[in-house]
Amino acid sequence: MARRGLLLHWRGASDEHPVVLMAHQDVVPVVPEEWTGDPFSGDVRDGAVWGRGTLDDKGSLTVLLEAVESLLGEGFVPAHDVWLSLGDDEEVAGTSAGAAVARLRGLGVRPWLVLDEGGAVVTGAFPGVEAPVAVVGVTEKGILDVEISTSAAGGHASTPERGGATWRLARAITRLESRPFPPAMTGPVLEMVDGLGRHSSRSLRPLFAFAAPLAPVLARVFTRVSPETNAMVRTTVVATMLQGAPGANVVATSARANLNIRIAPGETVASVVQRLRRVVDDEEVELRVVASSEPSPVSPTDGPQFGLVRAAVAAAYPEALVTPYVMLGASDARHFTAIAEHVYRFSPFAMTREQRETLHGTDEHVTVDALGRGVVFYRALLRGLGAA
Repeated sequence: MARRGLLLHWRGASDEHPVVLMAHQDVVPVVPEEWTGDPFSGDVRDGAVWGRGTLDDKGSLTVLLEAVESLLGEGFVPAHDVWLSLGDDEEVAGTSAGAAVARLRGLGVRPWLVLDEGGAVVTGAFPGVEAPVAVVGVTEKGILDVEISTSAAGGHASTPERGGATWRLARAITRLESRPFPPAMTGPVLEMVDGLGRHSSRSLRPLFAFAAPLAPVLARVFTRVSPETNAMVRTTVVATMLQGAPGANVVATSARANLNIRIAPGETVASVVQRLRRVVDDEEVELRVVASSEPSPVSPTDGPQFGLVRAAVAAAYPEALVTPYVMLGASDARHFTAIAEHVYRFSPFAMTREQRETLHGTDEHVTVDALGRGVVFYRALLRGLGAA
């Protein structure tokens, strides 16, 4: 394995239909003074565990291992081989998951089911639906980092020329902001709307009942509901890093920015770059692909694999509705689509909107109740392998 990633093999009664369960050990950095407590204390208060990684992703790591350990203590043998892939560098798009895939491929292992972090049990995320909803990622958006840059004559800031490098860069970014990618209802989003729409308020139910023919209208509505729903239906572009002159009184000879782009299913790296060039429409502005990955294939929802995940959710959260969705971020799971058709993304925790906003933010925490339910989820999943 690369660096400190772990790939553990739990032999089952059969080596057919092996299962891979995933979590990652690493976390993103913190600014300690922005937290109300020690971000690495794991402090238990107000019915929750507080600290970096409690949601992303050491909470899932902990409940997964607790479920496995408790079943081992009972003498339980899974019906099929179980592999635990515990990466150490997911947050920096590292190599551990790819190394695990290479190892499994070398051993001739083709997973029947792969489950990694991703969706959660949420409330208030879908219009008109009051019940908690367990969103299970069946695909994830691609990632593309593009450096956009331009150059011009420099000089002293007291005698600037019109149309310098920073001005031209700002114009290019503004054009991209004012002309976002068109929205579209992809298959997983339509399935989510159709399924959850049946449980929405009486006034909205007729609208969602005609999700397919009204897809263009619904896609435009989704762009206005929230940043999350907007990101579900289109490729997004944001400038994340900017660089210009080295001093306050210096006219920049070059200016550059990083565009972080999340590619919606149906688009490709090539089609996105082509559209960026067309929208920028300036030969003096260069675009250079820094890093890229295509959107993941969409995993089926009509087979026993998704049914097993659904049943495990029901064991832990019997009141929750289960739906597929497009995962907006990236996970190690995308590497496993090279060797598995059924790859899903779900963290077995109930999360409020406020909690979701602490992911990569401050005061990240998971409730003790959610941790307990997470153990129930994984135990049900592992015990259900024999019936799947």
